[in-house]
Amino acid sequence: MTALIDRYRDLLPVTEATPVVSLGEGGTPLVRLDTLSERLGLDLYAKLEGMNPTGSFKDRGMTVALSKAVEDGAEAVICASTGNTSASAAAYAARAGIRAAVLIPEGKIAAGKLAQALMHGAKVLSLEGNFDQALDMVREVVERHKVALVNSINPYRIAGQTTGAFEVCDDLGDAPDALCIPVGNAGNITAYWEGFRTYREAEKSRSLPKMLGFQAAGAAPLVLGHTVEEPETIATAIRIGNPARGDQALAAAADSGGAIDSVTDDEILAAYSLLASTEGVFCEPASAASVAGLLKRHAAGGFAEGDRVVCVLTGHGLKDPETAIGEGAGVVSVPATLAAVEEALFA
Repeated sequence: MTALIDRYRDLLPVTEATPVVSLGEGGTPLVRLDTLSERLGLDLYAKLEGMNPTGSFKDRGMTVALSKAVEDGAEAVICASTGNTSASAAAYAARAGIRAAVLIPEGKIAAGKLAQALMHGAKVLSLEGNFDQALDMVREVVERHKVALVNSINPYRIAGQTTGAFEVCDDLGDAPDALCIPVGNAGNITAYWEGFRTYREAEKSRSLPKMLGFQAAGAAPLVLGHTVEEPETIATAIRIGNPARGDQALAAAADSGGAIDSVTDDEILAAYSLLASTEGVFCEPASAASVAGLLKRHAAGGFAEGDRVVCVLTGHGLKDPETAIGEGAGVVSVPATLAAVEEALFA
C-alpha cells in the first residue's frame, strides 16, 4: 500500500530528502450510515479512522511527525497522552528504530491503548496528575533535552491529519455540508478545517463544510469558556481540560459557520451503542461524541433535509474493551446440553 505521505506529497511539508516512516496509514473507509440516514432525513457518513494501523486517526499525523523527526536527526520522541497518541507514537518510533517515551495521566487510560504503547517498547510513565499537567511536563523535557515532541502542538502532526479532509473530498467528490468531529486537545478539528481549505485552494474541491466540534460535558473548556481543572468523562480520549489548539478550534468553527458544543456521557454512550447495534460500526466512546452531537443538533433543527454530513469516528472500539463489555448485553452462562442452549436461545 502506498504511504500516506506519498499519496499527498505535493500538499505536505516533506521533500525528497524526507525519509518516509509509514505503516500503511490512511485510506480509511467512508461508510454511509443507511439506517441513521433514513431515520434522520440526512445523507450521513462515518469516516472510520479506527481502521488506521494503530486503530486511531493519530497515525495520519504521526507518519509525518516521525518522518520529519528522523530527517532532523532525532534519536527519541516523547508525548503526553490520554492513550491514542501514546500508541501511535510508540508504533511509529519502533518502525523508525528510535526510542519513545510517553506520559499518561494515572488511571486515565483505556487498557487497549496502554497495551499498545507497552508492546511497542515505549517507556511509559504514569503521572500523578491529568493530561494537561503531563503536556506541560513533556514541553519542559524537550526544552532541556534533545527529544522530539510529537503531540498535536507539533505542526507536522496537524499537516498529516489534514489528509483526513482530503480523503473525505476524494470519496464524496466535494466537501460535505457539515463535518462532525470530537474535540479533545483540538488538533483534529484544526487539521480538518485546514485540510478542507487547502483542498479548495488547490482546486481539488469546490466548497467548505460547517465544522461542528463536540466536547464531553465534563471536559468542555471551549464551551464553558474557561479551563476545566479536573476534567471527567467516560470518553477518555477527549478528557482534556485545557486544549492546546483551543483557539484554532474556535476559529475553525466560527470561520466555517459551525459551532463547538458539548454532549453528556449518557448521550455519548447512547450514540456508541446505536452505531454498533444499528450500523455495525464499533468505535471507542470518544469517537461517538461526533454522532451524539449530530443527534443533539438534529433534534434542535440544526440540519436541512438531505444535508450531506460526515461524522469522524476517531478510534476503534477495541481501544476501550472495558466500556464495551460494561455497556453490552452481557454473557449468558448455560450448561453444556442442547436443551439448555435451546432454552436460552428461544425461551
